[in-house]
This record gives sequence, structure tokens and C-alpha cells, in this order.
Amino acid sequence: MGQPLPISRIMHTGVLLQCEPETSVADAAARMSENSVSSILIADRGQVVGIWTEHDALAIDFADPAKFRQPVSMVMSSPVLSLPDTLDAGEAAVRLRDTGKRHFLVTNAEGQPVGILSQTDLALNQGLEPYLRLREVRAAIPRPPLMVRGDQSLAEVASYMHRYPADAVVVDCQEDGLGILTERDMVRFIARRTSNTLVRELATRPLLTVNEDDPLIYARDQLINNRIRHLAVVNPLGEVTGLIGYHDMLAGAEQMYLDDLREALEQRDRALAKSRRTLQLAERVIESSFEGIMVTDKDVRIEFVNPAFTQLTGYAPEEVIGRSPELLSSGRHDHDFYKRMWHSLQAHGYWRGEIWNRRKTGEVYLELLTITAITDDNGKTSHYAGLFTDITQNRKNEEQIRQLAYYDALTGVPNRRLLEDRLDHAIRHAHRKEMLLAVMFLDLDRFKEVNDTLGHAIGDDLLLQFTDRVKSCLREDDTLARLGGDEFIVLLPEVEQLAAVTLVANRLIAVNQSPYQVQGNSITIGASIGISLYPADGTTVQELINGADVAMYRAKRNGRNHYHLFNPEAIERV
Repeated sequence: MGQPLPISRIMHTGVLLQCEPETSVADAAARMSENSVSSILIADRGQVVGIWTEHDALAIDFADPAKFRQPVSMVMSSPVLSLPDTLDAGEAAVRLRDTGKRHFLVTNAEGQPVGILSQTDLALNQGLEPYLRLREVRAAIPRPPLMVRGDQSLAEVASYMHRYPADAVVVDCQEDGLGILTERDMVRFIARRTSNTLVRELATRPLLTVNEDDPLIYARDQLINNRIRHLAVVNPLGEVTGLIGYHDMLAGAEQMYLDDLREALEQRDRALAKSRRTLQLAERVIESSFEGIMVTDKDVRIEFVNPAFTQLTGYAPEEVIGRSPELLSSGRHDHDFYKRMWHSLQAHGYWRGEIWNRRKTGEVYLELLTITAITDDNGKTSHYAGLFTDITQNRKNEEQIRQLAYYDALTGVPNRRLLEDRLDHAIRHAHRKEMLLAVMFLDLDRFKEVNDTLGHAIGDDLLLQFTDRVKSCLREDDTLARLGGDEFIVLLPEVEQLAAVTLVANRLIAVNQSPYQVQGNSITIGASIGISLYPADGTTVQELINGADVAMYRAKRNGRNHYHLFNPEAIERV
């Protein structure tokens, strides 16, 4: 595992979500869901008095909607367990295990809250990669998975998960296959004030899986890449034998921490007897490290760089010794960025973050940099050591994965997954603001004939031009998404009256009237539009999309190339 990190380097600091004790359970759940966090602090007059987590949500009686309106202080955990920000990650993992908790409040020397530490933070940042590569998934499965029937009620399953306890269950939806229901889902259902419905209607499908003999590092990467917290484990027969999450990967971490501590003590004893050999070994490690290493004096003049530094930056040692690290500056960061960096170094003795630097060739790259202040026997800073690695490709990979997961490959507009997320958010916003929103289902008339007669390449170019025309009719906050083929959805949030919706529909039909010029072909093609409105035609994502779909087919039956409201009587009510 290497040298344990202080928890201040891996804890959540960006979102210290708080609410007041009288906040309702539903509103607290909504804030957690919107911010994608697993806990919320309860603060009274600036003092933290409790914490409410995703696991605590299981104790709510889903059969009684009135429970969603009760103050969160009635169901919070109190007092809040805390850790000092100077504690290292290994000791924190032991505390989590011994207390059975999943979250700790992290405080500074003055006792002020500075972050939240969770099991996920430790699994992602504790340096477990060597351990995860050597261990198979089957070794981390704590017990057989909880299996529930799809016809069981939400309240029944939540109670079951709370008693077991379990943070996720596998849902048998029979002919629809297996799905999964998690604590985070429960929080989302509370936020939506979901009634006591059947779990098959709420389970996420399909169930993502890994094999028992896969290495744990593969399972962890799948969790990260799919942005989920659980995977089902299957045996060679395809049977589900367990569920695995980040906390399962920490199962052996505490023992590894103790092993590392024991090894460190043994190394210290050997170092006292063979200091020269240890020094030579350390030099070899630095020389062979894949991370760039740079050491400066207290006046920030470079004294040493390793071969990886030269490989990553292009600068030979003789070109940088005695100079300031400013020669690597990319110019992308302002004065305040470096001011915060030095403030952290002076206050805490280290700084860790992402920074853009420039190679000798002029190429700008992104690096993950850790700077540590090295002190002498009197506690005064004598040197600074910087360790960095090039993460430019990692960032590109992350962006590519996000693009593939949420955007249509041909047109570049959001896909169904991102659309449903935005529509769900827009519905909650419209509910709070008591406003309308509209969903338009667009389908190109006789598009199949274009593909069949002119070819799919022509059809693809036509879809790209159609996308550009639709965008020209929309506001900045509107969303155009492609469901597949020639089916598109337009989301119009924050609509004040129906006339604004029909105006957009008429624009879309009008802008599509002129022929498309595609690879030497002049193509005239219409578009049928179906419209559903919130809340008149539905209050959920699927109700609004389905309503717009039905209205679109009515538009096609009534002659194509015009729009149709799902419920024309809405004109009377809006």
C-alpha cells in the first residue's frame, strides 16, 4: 500500500452539504440526490448536531408518505463521529471497521468541519492498486447477495435492507431479468416522494456484472467507468453469487495497513544498522521511479531531478539545476492559484492538485503534482520535494468515456440517458417553481425512404443538418436529444404558457420546409411533432416521453409535418 496518506488529502471537501434540523426528510434527500453525495450534515446555528446518510434512509417507513415530511432531526444519527484531518488513511480505515460506520466528519486543529471521509474515498485513494491487482473478486465477496422479488413493495424491501443490513439488493424481475436497488436509489425515491410501489418498477436494469475470477482492480475500474457503486458477481454458470462495492475492497486493507506498519518498523531497524545500503537503495528507487521528482532548496531553486523528470519535461538536469520551477509554467494559472498553493504549503506542509505545465518542446500537459515541505531538525523548511505524473491521457479518456456514455455518437447531442437525467431535474425544478415544461417528440417523415434509396451515408448527413436546424430554434437552456434513428426529443424547461411551446413547434416545422442539400442531392422531408406538458400530461420522465410519443403518432396519422398535443384540452387549462 505504500506510505499512508493523511485523510485531508482524500476526503470530500468540495461539498459539505448541510441542512437545518427542521428540514423535511424529503427535502434533505432531494439535496443529497441533486449533489450526488451519500450524507448530509445537520447543523443548528452553525454547530453540527447530526448526520443523515443513505443507509439511514432505509429506516424510513416507505409505506407511510407522511414520514417523508417529518424533520430530518427525527431520523439523523447523533452525535457525529469525527476524525482529525492529520490522521492517516490506514488508521481511518481501522476506525471505520471498528465503529461499523461509513462516514466520518473531518475536523481541523480548531475543531471546525473541513470535510467528510467515506469508505469510497479510502477505496479510491488509499493506494490499494497493488493489492487489488493480486486479489480476485471472489475473495472480496462478504456473503451471498440479498435477492428480492420484483413484486415486493418498496417499504418491505427497505425494511429488509435495514435489518440485514445491506446497501443494495438484487431484484428478480422475472421475464425482465435481474436488476439492482441501492441505498442511493432509496434516497432518490424519498426525494421524489415515491409511494410504496413495487420494486420491479424502480430497479435499475440491466444488472452489470463481473466474474468471480476477475481481479479486483478490474471490478474497481468498472465501478469508476460506469459511475456506479455496486456490481453483481457471477460464477462460471452465470449465477449471481454476490454483490461487490468499494467497501468490500477495503476488507483486507486494515490488515495490509498493519503489515505495512510492521514492515516500516523492521525497515527502520535495518536502516539503523545499514544506513549506507538503505541510502543507495532509496537513490535507486528515485532513479527508477516512473514519477517525475524534483527537489528545490528553501528559496525554490532546483537542486535535483530524476530521469523521469527529464523524460516527462524534456529538460536535462544541467538545464534546470539552479533555476526556478517557473520555467515549466504553462501560463494557464493566475496569481491566485499559486497564492493558494503556497498558503497550503505554509499552513500544512504540503499541496496536492492538478496543474498545467509546459514541456521543453512547448507542449502543454496536465500533471498530478504533490509538493511536500521538508524540514530540518529545528522544524524549519529546508527543501521542497515535488512528485508529479502526466495525467493528460487520463483526462482525455475520462472525457471520452463521458462523451460515449451521455452523448449521441453521430450528432453529438445528448442521448436518452442524459435526457432522462435533465428531464428528471427539470421536473423537480418545475414542481418547486410551479411552472410548466414541455417535451416534444420529433420524427422525420419518410426518413426510411431516404436511407433505402440514397444510402445511410446520405441519411446520416441529413440527420446532422436536421440537428443544426432544430438547435437554431431553441433557447440556450433547452435540450435537444436523439433517442436513435430519426427520433429526437426536445425539452423546453421553465415555460410560462402553452403559446410559447406552440411557437417553438411552428418554428421547427417552418425551418424544416426548405430542401436539404446533401452530397449533391436536394431532399425535402417533413417532421411530425408530438407534445406533452408537465404537469397536465404527466409528472414523471416516462409519462411525459410516452405522452409526446403518442401525440407524435397522432400527428403522423393526421397528415404528417405538423404538431399534435397529447391532450388538446390542455389549451383550456393552461
